[in-house]
Amino acid sequence: MTMVWLKHYMPRSLYGRAALILLLPVVFLQVLVSVLFAQRYFEDVTHQMTDAALREVRLALRVIETADVQGGALRLELPELAMTARAIPAEDLSRPDFRTWDDFSGRIVTERLKSRLPELRRVVLTADKEVRLSLLSAAGPVEITFDRSRVSASNPHQLLVNMVFFGIVISIVALIYLRNQLRPIKRLASAAEAFGRGRVEPFSPTGATEVRAAGAAFVDMRGRIERQMETRTLMLSGVSHDLRTPLTRMRLALSLLEDEDRIPLERDVDEMQEMIDAFLDFAKGANEGTAEPVDPIALARSVVEDAQRAGQDVILADVQGEGEVKLRAAAMRRALSNLVGNAVRYAGRAEVSVMLTDKSMRFRVEDDGPGIAEDDRARAVRPFLRLDAARNQDKGGGTGLGLAIATDIARAHGGTLRLGVSDRLGGLQADIVVAR
Repeated sequence: MTMVWLKHYMPRSLYGRAALILLLPVVFLQVLVSVLFAQRYFEDVTHQMTDAALREVRLALRVIETADVQGGALRLELPELAMTARAIPAEDLSRPDFRTWDDFSGRIVTERLKSRLPELRRVVLTADKEVRLSLLSAAGPVEITFDRSRVSASNPHQLLVNMVFFGIVISIVALIYLRNQLRPIKRLASAAEAFGRGRVEPFSPTGATEVRAAGAAFVDMRGRIERQMETRTLMLSGVSHDLRTPLTRMRLALSLLEDEDRIPLERDVDEMQEMIDAFLDFAKGANEGTAEPVDPIALARSVVEDAQRAGQDVILADVQGEGEVKLRAAAMRRALSNLVGNAVRYAGRAEVSVMLTDKSMRFRVEDDGPGIAEDDRARAVRPFLRLDAARNQDKGGGTGLGLAIATDIARAHGGTLRLGVSDRLGGLQADIVVAR
């Protein structure tokens, strides 16, 4: 529970999390080495070099004490010690120390010199790599100047710069390699998503052994599902096709009967024909045609016009947005026609609306019928199931496949079928929602 807040700051993608796992140890190692370098090497070496310079400064002070100063104009060149000394005003001793902001070793040098040299009053570490020490000697206030390289290592940051530079180079190489390793996983996810939307993309397992195993399992699963769908389609198509022949013979036989005997029987034969057509539609599912860019508004308008030509009370009520969506046009037309047909069958009046956003597309069919109770909506989309208590059978027969076909087609497009209550008409509201 204490780590729940950390999830909000973690990367969402596998690549981001793998990169974080890779980079965190590198950054931690660099920080650790930097601290150890600063404590063990940087400070210790600076202390040793400063102590050596201190001994030479004390020797220079002895030389200054024995020097012949005329008129206070002391200026000595100490070539043996590589130092220079000169007299300075007394007020210079009270001035503050000076070093540049990025001189990290300067703090160590200043503290070491002042702790070991009582005569020292001021330390100036100039930008031109000189050390100027203001001291109170026996000859008065003096300033001793020598080269900065004598108290701290030259280019002390070089090791850190090299470490950071090569750390970045290695991280870039590792990220490139990591990206290549994750590419097969992204291809597998893309192929799985496409198959879920009813498209079959070429895919062959590649990558590491574990990724190849997952890819091979997906290919096998896809093959089994395709064979199962093909078997179902062939079975239902064969049964439906075989039933057409006796139905045709029955129609011919009925045509010889009198009207009062023929009309009820023909109605039964027509209902059987509708059932066979519904079985064929269910067998086809969303496998008819290929996915291509389709104008959903034009598709909905054509379905409404077909229904109106058939004498049904259907209108295109509302249209929002514009653009094209990649759909199987024939399958989506069948799903929308089934929703409209169900609405007209059980209600009488239906309204169709289309809404397009940047992320989704929605077909909505509303009617003024009895609707479907909330507890029955999950059962209503199951095939071959009719909710007789909720729908009026007097207004026509049915196979219980209309909503099942629409659900199957919506899922094949990566979408869903949602059932609810129409706010405008009071009956059933059916939405097909598909991501763009």
